[in-house]
Amino acid sequence: MLKDEKAIVVFSGGQDSTTCLFWALRTFKEVEVVTFNYNQRHSLEIECAQIIANELDVKHHILDMSLLNQLAPNALTRLDIEVTEGAEGELPSTFVPGRNLLFLTFAGILAHQVGAKHLVTGVCETDFSGYPDCRDVFIKSLNVTLNLSMDYQFVIHTPLMWINKAETWELADNLGAFEFIREKTLTCYNGIIADGCGECPACILRQKGLDEYLKIRKER
Repeated sequence: MLKDEKAIVVFSGGQDSTTCLFWALRTFKEVEVVTFNYNQRHSLEIECAQIIANELDVKHHILDMSLLNQLAPNALTRLDIEVTEGAEGELPSTFVPGRNLLFLTFAGILAHQVGAKHLVTGVCETDFSGYPDCRDVFIKSLNVTLNLSMDYQFVIHTPLMWINKAETWELADNLGAFEFIREKTLTCYNGIIADGCGECPACILRQKGLDEYLKIRKER
């Protein structure tokens, strides 16, 4: 436990980052969250993050990252680009090049400013979509780079790195946040809160994990 420490959570208002927020609130003395506005597909994502932060009484920073939209057109930043899975080894259309690199770098700058040494992000290698910036090796590399760049001892925490979606639901349940996360988070690429549209890749992954966990919980 790091109850005498302060943390910044990279926060989108989705299932994973909200689970990480509850984990951080249990782990650290003080927690703030940061959400990035990069003109993403649905502004509701930012509104959802604001509502959750307010409800949990957590200080919320919103940073303008609109340049990312200009530099990296993809399905998360353009309504005219269809959300598709990667085929034949290609990355999904939802991959935003450099997103986690920029988000964690700016989160680090913010953390330095507010006196936090811990960064928390919901990236995961187990149920990721092949995104290179969700890999553990990338996070470890960036952690070293951030420390060297600012001469400041950051620690990047990835509570979900080695667990699948069913285990993420289990973690939420253990944190006393299962219903909160199920009802109030936004994971859906089509901008529908809670269980979502049920058809996009994000909703399918979320529901598959939920069904698996509910089955496990029922059998216990």
